[in-house]
Amino acid sequence: MLQNMKKLFSESMSKKRFIISVSSFLAFATAGTGYAAYEVSKETVALSLNGEEQVIRTHASTVAEILENYEIDVRSEDYLSHSQDAVVMDDMKIIYEAARPVKLVIDDKETTVWTTVDTVKDLLVKENVELNEYDKIEPGMDAEITKDITVQVERAFQLTLDVGGTKQQVWSTSTTVADFLEKQEITLNELDRVEPAMDAAIQKDSVVRVVRIEKVTDVVEESVAYAVVTKNDSSIEKGKQKVINAGTEGKIAKHFEVVLENGKEVSRKLLKTDTLQKSKDRVVAVGIKQLQRQVSRGNENGTLVKEFYVSSTAFTAYCNGCSGRTATGINLRANPNIKVIAVDPSVIPLGTKVYVEGYGYAIAGDTGSAIKGNKIDVFFPTKAEAYRWGSKKVKIKILE
Repeated sequence: MLQNMKKLFSESMSKKRFIISVSSFLAFATAGTGYAAYEVSKETVALSLNGEEQVIRTHASTVAEILENYEIDVRSEDYLSHSQDAVVMDDMKIIYEAARPVKLVIDDKETTVWTTVDTVKDLLVKENVELNEYDKIEPGMDAEITKDITVQVERAFQLTLDVGGTKQQVWSTSTTVADFLEKQEITLNELDRVEPAMDAAIQKDSVVRVVRIEKVTDVVEESVAYAVVTKNDSSIEKGKQKVINAGTEGKIAKHFEVVLENGKEVSRKLLKTDTLQKSKDRVVAVGIKQLQRQVSRGNENGTLVKEFYVSSTAFTAYCNGCSGRTATGINLRANPNIKVIAVDPSVIPLGTKVYVEGYGYAIAGDTGSAIKGNKIDVFFPTKAEAYRWGSKKVKIKILE
């Protein structure tokens, strides 16, 4: 009996344990089913944050909620692939890139811009910065945009470059003349002059001049007139002359330092003079022999008609305005040793034979605007002889 009761109790307890185990299993099974349903209800999202990619599962209903979970406060300059109100959907790909601050300096005017572009070129395009091919950009157009980078734009301007007298219009971003010439690859010689000064600032429409300066030596040969030496000769009739030595012109070489600016002479300085050939004096014998016969008796030059004093000067065939021919057609340049005087025809008719004291026998063969009244002009072949005669009062004899 007792054994039957123990058996019955044991069976009763086993049934209870079975019931508890089944109940526990059912409860666990119910909880597991709920968790699984919770996980299954999440959306799978590919998320890229500043280039770092990950895949998440989320119950967030909007893009804003996802970003909030990552403590991301979206700026207006940031890049976001969807609006923040966009509903999160399965297999959605959300891209977020935070804008970076960039210092943009244009012609010394500085601003700070926020951007998500990758290169300097993209930044300038996005900011609507107009450029020409001569503008200076630092760093280069292909440089990567990093946080706190400074992008400088120096706008080019036109100015005039004058090198050695040749002008051209050029573009530049330089600040000084020295920097400008270096960038234009202009080589300066030791004597060259630059206008304005090398440290002067340049700006739009400036004119930068490089004056090419040279110093050269110029050798000029010149003739030296010979002197005329007269010697009294008692064997020659008074009033007549005879050339003993015709004389020879000398020759000298003058060395000049010549300064050229852009190929044009602006100054010259005499450095030295070399004698290449010495001149030889012209020697003239002057007759002093007194005639024993009376002049009035006549000779080969005619008979004395009258004599009187006149004022005299001298001329050559090469004076300013002279043609070399007399009023009567005598070619003085072809006949340098001829004796001719210029007269006032109203006093001494043209063609008259005369004897001039200190000059000799001559013919009145020329006139002159300044030769009026008792005045004559005697001809000499050289300026030296004419200068030596000078201006003086002489006796003139009119011959038949």
